[in-house]
Amino acid sequence: MPFRLPPLTSLRFFEAAGRLQSFKLAAAELNVTPSAVSHGIVSLEQALGVELFARETRALSLTPAGADYLTYVAEAFALLATGTQRLAAHRAERTIAVSCAPTLASRWLLPRLQRFRRLWPQVNVRVDTSRRQVGFPADGFDFAIRLSRAPDAGADWTRLFGEQLVPVCSPAYRDALGDAAGRADLHRATLIHVDSASEDWQAWCDATGMESIALAGGLHVDSIQLAFEAAAAGLGVALGRHPMVERELAAGLLVEISPAMVATQTAYWLVCADGADERADLAGFKQWLVSEAEQFTGASEGATVR
Repeated sequence: MPFRLPPLTSLRFFEAAGRLQSFKLAAAELNVTPSAVSHGIVSLEQALGVELFARETRALSLTPAGADYLTYVAEAFALLATGTQRLAAHRAERTIAVSCAPTLASRWLLPRLQRFRRLWPQVNVRVDTSRRQVGFPADGFDFAIRLSRAPDAGADWTRLFGEQLVPVCSPAYRDALGDAAGRADLHRATLIHVDSASEDWQAWCDATGMESIALAGGLHVDSIQLAFEAAAAGLGVALGRHPMVERELAAGLLVEISPAMVATQTAYWLVCADGADERADLAGFKQWLVSEAEQFTGASEGATVR
């Protein structure tokens, strides 16, 4: 007798919305519209004859029936993902899926992947730079590299490296900011803000005691990469993030204009699902990436004079 299952697409919408407690966030994660998520869940509720969410003007929450059903749906998707991974593990060629922020992927991960391919030539790597949190193993990823203050429960976290903040700008912009003593005056600068960064100018000013710098206004961008490019183009002063800004500093596109360097409270972490070490290729990737991070931070510290 065949299984009587609700529409699988609606179940995927329900799992994401229930986990994130938001139709909008679920839509962003699944790359669909919030309306599609809402309609899919309404269809699911009609098919089940049960109300899964309590919808209020500014809030969304699971009903008791919805919370109970979510445990089964989430477990079912996790089992499917695990089974798929185990099936893939028996193929001659394997694929490791990594979720990573765009700037870190382009500046740090991708330039190093050729070394991993030499060690594991039979293993392919897929890098996803979409701005979304991933779940293990339901979303099909083996690893995620995340910027966080501390590990979260439910997965295996390994610290890779932290960052240090220092104001940077183009050489010409530095010269234009110079005071009578030749020092760059940040009070006259256009500050370049990264809206997506958890630690930016406010964190640097708090740590250095520079409360007199006006943080309102300035130029706002949505990525660290854009902030560096804007600063190199002479549009203002951005916060350089060691070791991510080393390329521009070495090329002379950007220069540091303050001796005050502030260590961030966040760090880059390698996150993987529990049990990932049971697959030789995943264990090898983790060991290789941690080793690359150790070499990278060691070389950066050795080359940076303070």
